[in-house]
Amino acid sequence: MATLAAAEPLTVTTAPAGRRLAARLWRQPSGRAGLIIVAVMVAAGLASIAGLVPDNPDAQNPAATLRGPSAAHLFGTDQFGRDVLSRVMAGTVLSLQTAVLAVAICAVLGTLGGVAAGYFGGAVSTAVTGVADLIFAVPSILLALALVSGLGHGWQNTAIAIGISYTPIFIRVVRGPVLAIRQADYVKAAQVLGFSRRRILLRHVLPGVSGILAVQVTLALGWAVLIDASLDFLGLGPPPPAATLGLMVSDGTNIAGIAWWNLAFPAIAVVLLVLGFTLTGDGLRDALDPSGSGG
Repeated sequence: MATLAAAEPLTVTTAPAGRRLAARLWRQPSGRAGLIIVAVMVAAGLASIAGLVPDNPDAQNPAATLRGPSAAHLFGTDQFGRDVLSRVMAGTVLSLQTAVLAVAICAVLGTLGGVAAGYFGGAVSTAVTGVADLIFAVPSILLALALVSGLGHGWQNTAIAIGISYTPIFIRVVRGPVLAIRQADYVKAAQVLGFSRRRILLRHVLPGVSGILAVQVTLALGWAVLIDASLDFLGLGPPPPAATLGLMVSDGTNIAGIAWWNLAFPAIAVVLLVLGFTLTGDGLRDALDPSGSGG
């Protein structure tokens, strides 16, 4: 009965704790700036999905080739007369969905691997960390490039490649805290009381690493956007006429001297996405800082 009574307040205060964290995140200058940037980019992506774009991003208009920014085309047009703003908005959707799927893959695989390695130790830890070190020994961009080359073009394959290449980071991030949590008094007490491993992992271990996971997920989203743009730049993303930010940057590089807007606006979109997620992650890390520096 005492154990149940002590656990009840945790359920009651979950929502207020979440609101307090959100308030602390918003009070962080970096967190506030990051959230605003991410919100704007997500809104642009949602507008593209809803069809709220100036023009069809794939519609060619030879009569409007390489026109500069104007009231008719705020971001100008490309070498095929396509509206750059519409294509940047569509490319933002592709970048976001690729990044979300990639981070979902590496977060799930990395968390499972890190928890297993940290909690069970022994041969399990040796096997998991060995695989992680093997993957980590190959530069992430090269590993992702090799995986995409083998899997084929398409944003789903790009996401899988990015997710696999980033999994070792999550394993390392999760394993350390789990090693400490395993030695905590409340975990030892749960083991003495005969609680199942599943209950201990779900109720004690995973909540203990949720904060650092949230920060890592946010930072990983920015990294995934950058790697996705790099692969698209190399021609390993979805094939044309798909609007991808990296491919637009690649095409814009060739004509930057006569049509700078074809390079500038897609590149700015990539920078804003990466910056937004990075600032949000920094703000979230400060908000979760137990020393109180996060406000």
